[in-house]
Amino acid sequence: CWDIHNNLNLSNGDLDPSDTPPTMSIDKLFPALLECFGIILCGYIAGRANIITSTQAKGLGNFVSKFALPALLFKNMVLLDFGNVIWPFLWSILIAKVSVFFIVCVITLLVASPDTRFSKAGLFSIFATQSNDFALGYPIVEALYKNTHPEYLQYIYLVAPVSLMLLNPIGFAFCEIQKWRDQRDRQQSKLQIVGVVILQVLKNPMVFMVVIGIIFHFILDQKIPAFMEQFVDGLANSFGGAALFYLGLSMVGQLGKLTRSTVVALILLITAKLLVMPLICRETVELLDADNTSSSLEHSSLSNYAFLYGVFPSAPSVAIYAAHYNMELQVVTSGMVISTFLSAPIMYVSAWLLTIPWMDPKPLMDSLQNVSFNVSIISLVALAWTVTVMFLSKKFKRLPHMFTVNLFLAQILACVSMIMWNFVVRQDRFIGHVLTFTLLYGSLYSTYVWPGLIALSLVLMKRGGELKVAPGFLVIAGWGVPALVAAVLLVTGERMPDTIDSAFFYGRPQCDNPCFNLSPLRVPGRLYLELQFFCAVVNYGQGFISFGLFGLDKHLIILPFKKKISCLWHRRKPEEQPQLVVSDDIMMTCTQFIRYHKEQCVRDIVQQKRCGERTVADTFLGSELVEWLLQVGLSQDRGEALLYGIRLQQGGVLQHITQEYGFKDDNLHYCIENASLQWASRVVQSSNALHHSARGVTTDPGSIITGCDRESHRVAHNWPSVVRVWPGGLQVGRHCK
Repeated sequence: CWDIHNNLNLSNGDLDPSDTPPTMSIDKLFPALLECFGIILCGYIAGRANIITSTQAKGLGNFVSKFALPALLFKNMVLLDFGNVIWPFLWSILIAKVSVFFIVCVITLLVASPDTRFSKAGLFSIFATQSNDFALGYPIVEALYKNTHPEYLQYIYLVAPVSLMLLNPIGFAFCEIQKWRDQRDRQQSKLQIVGVVILQVLKNPMVFMVVIGIIFHFILDQKIPAFMEQFVDGLANSFGGAALFYLGLSMVGQLGKLTRSTVVALILLITAKLLVMPLICRETVELLDADNTSSSLEHSSLSNYAFLYGVFPSAPSVAIYAAHYNMELQVVTSGMVISTFLSAPIMYVSAWLLTIPWMDPKPLMDSLQNVSFNVSIISLVALAWTVTVMFLSKKFKRLPHMFTVNLFLAQILACVSMIMWNFVVRQDRFIGHVLTFTLLYGSLYSTYVWPGLIALSLVLMKRGGELKVAPGFLVIAGWGVPALVAAVLLVTGERMPDTIDSAFFYGRPQCDNPCFNLSPLRVPGRLYLELQFFCAVVNYGQGFISFGLFGLDKHLIILPFKKKISCLWHRRKPEEQPQLVVSDDIMMTCTQFIRYHKEQCVRDIVQQKRCGERTVADTFLGSELVEWLLQVGLSQDRGEALLYGIRLQQGGVLQHITQEYGFKDDNLHYCIENASLQWASRVVQSSNALHHSARGVTTDPGSIITGCDRESHRVAHNWPSVVRVWPGGLQVGRHCK
């Protein structure tokens, strides 16, 4: 540890930087990441806004998987130059994948529940080894290596299909065994199970087209005929953007399926995919390819490429496998989303560190300090917003949020201290160093202690919301223990004036723990430095997590914001057109619902609901109507069900109990109007557009004037209340409040 510390504090002149050219184009990585994740974000927004429903997205997914991707594979397998393939590198990647596959499989079989161990072993092993090579991996590799090592691109097309043919069938076999065990009669024999697995592999378009492509590689002599070249190129070139957009669409609603029981499995899977896999890939290349490359530079480049390849996130096709077998869908889909977004910063930092030809400590420490400083500023803004929300919502008065505010305060002090450290450490002021160091590490260690104390408070909390112990004891422990640890560091340590890194400022006692396993090294490795950068981001970026969990309060921020936008939107509409004529599709939907489905819907989901402190009669939740529409077959997915409910509300068949919100797939309360009479009025209104302004009577102003405009129209026309014209006479209703 002491050797590492000394080497970290060497000046630039103590080390001779290598003059070797870079093996990857790091300057093109960020635009490539922005392109990929920007398109993914567009797809996610389109799905979240219900512009494209999940049923419609399946059509795009079928095009990508059954037309665009097979064409891309066929083209590249025909043009593949096997003479440039470094076969030891290919075998190293395959061995790494096999190793991770069997590690995950064996551990799952040992620790999983006997009822579901085989399905988990099969799907979890596929999740940990099947990467998103083509949609996300290929653009990243192309950006990094197209100018320096273009031959690296072909390994994407070699590794992925072989992995599919070798490892996936084993996972499918486990799933088929689980399916066989769940059957009561168990009619399938073992031979039939093997046949089903083989048939599934052969039916996979990727496997089939790779085999066809290799055959035509030798028949066509590595050249696609001119008459079909444009056709193949057109399909192949459509894959990139369409696949990324579909990936974003497939992420919508997946995190909502995550439950507490699946969190541990999810964390272990993501660790295996994003941390264990790249390390094993790198080490296998280091071992098996050491004697086969022409130079140490090329060997180092291949091992770095293997590490980056291992970081590629899991492919969306794993979620398709889980849905096909109806097994472990929550873990796989949530893991696919989280691993995709976690892979972006890991790939960027890894590639950036791998481009450094020599571990020059001075600029590295400056970069580490700048990262900590910048993250602290952004995190401080997020925490200020979060604390404001906690006080405005008055949650800070309740347990355990009283302790959560203490955690936020510790995070704020850590960010402020790091910002102060950035200026104080460059000045020769001993008192300033000591005070800033004490505040920095006292608050930072406090952020480690408070989550445990919050969990302890939940355990000790009684049913009435009171603690079995005085809250003051936990507050003293949350601030006193970290302050004591920081004081011990100050007393036992010695000042190291040659470093700006706060993690080593007081010498040996401070760095013993993080460096315990790295003591044999004399120069810090890239992996160690990468962990240092991630440690800085996690330490001073805790505010991002706090903001995501507590800063977007639904009732204080999100719903009022949506309501305000809705009000502004309605105010922009022309005043001379206060009535809205319903469209034919709304009329058809409402008529169909009233005639054939209304009575059954009322019997199934309408009941007394508790809303806050009062009981509301004859209501239902928006999410319950969505579920009901799916069950009876009126909608094929939640997106279509949401559109169906919106049309019912626009037609006046249902409304929110306070008329504040539109229809949403959420825990909001709605009620069904006296639909047969009301819809008859809407038909009259849409066909005749009658407006009896003399007495302030309209066909249905309560349903055609929506949101915040209702009250203004009532006052402007001197309506005492909303008066509706029914075929059987007049009915006085309530006005908008």
